[in-house]
Amino acid sequence: MAKDMRDIYTDTLLDLAKTNPSICVIEADLMNATGTRAFKEAYPDRFFDVGVAEANMVGIASGLSAEGKIPFAATFGTFASRRVYDQFFLSANYARLNVKLVGTDPGITAVYNGGTHMPFEDIGMMRLIPDLVIIEPCDLVSLEKLVRQAADHYGCVYIRLHRKGSHTLYDADESIELGKAKVLRDGSDVTLIASGFVLVPEALKAAELLEAQGVSTAVIDMHTIKPLDEELVAAYAQKTGAIVTCENHQVFGGLGSAVADSLTGGRPVPMERVGSWNKFGQVGNLEYLQEAYGMTAREISARALKVIERK
Repeated sequence: MAKDMRDIYTDTLLDLAKTNPSICVIEADLMNATGTRAFKEAYPDRFFDVGVAEANMVGIASGLSAEGKIPFAATFGTFASRRVYDQFFLSANYARLNVKLVGTDPGITAVYNGGTHMPFEDIGMMRLIPDLVIIEPCDLVSLEKLVRQAADHYGCVYIRLHRKGSHTLYDADESIELGKAKVLRDGSDVTLIASGFVLVPEALKAAELLEAQGVSTAVIDMHTIKPLDEELVAAYAQKTGAIVTCENHQVFGGLGSAVADSLTGGRPVPMERVGSWNKFGQVGNLEYLQEAYGMTAREISARALKVIERK
């Protein structure tokens, strides 16, 4: 039976906990949703369920960090961003502590939980916090490697975690480094910069569609959104002269804005964005929501052709 992303998250924490007694897990009554029950069973003295009290969860995580622990605190992305923002900003980040906050079900992956649980703004909010690291793994392999590096990194980290579903884009021995984007496919006409479980695979599909039309397309997995790999962005802006960002988030404030900010300070080129255009969330399955919000290979390839015309 294939493992979900949340299973890999928990398995990685269990493996880290074997040799690092500082690793602990905090939940806000969502351990079944996050998949961390196995951690509770293996390390009951390092597992804390605080109930439906997300702000208190972040406060407790900050206290544990102040005592030398490495807390991974998880809840739905809407709660991990909008609901606990002040506590995370002040108690964890401003205090220069070591809290790893996990926001699950990002963007349209909240599916049937609907608009109230569909965070399209969490990256934009988190990008404003000084020195915070923001990561969004796209597959099982990158998730494991980036969670391990998040644990090793001293400082607060926001992890955008797709819970359900399983695919593998990377080989198990692939080198993935926090803060360094990965070129999944090289090209010379346009660059697709994507993040996350939904849009990185769609960007790769779009590259195939474009290749069939004679368009040489580069695809970059920007798994670390902050700090952004500005060196690679600049290199591909120069190489292809056209960029399309692809994200499961509002097109403003998140990956698209991060790339645009970087380009204006370095090498401006024509740019298009794929993501949610000023919309709230809604109920639906993943396929329906991808179509409703334009997060498809077809939309990415159309944006790519449009940006190439602007070169």
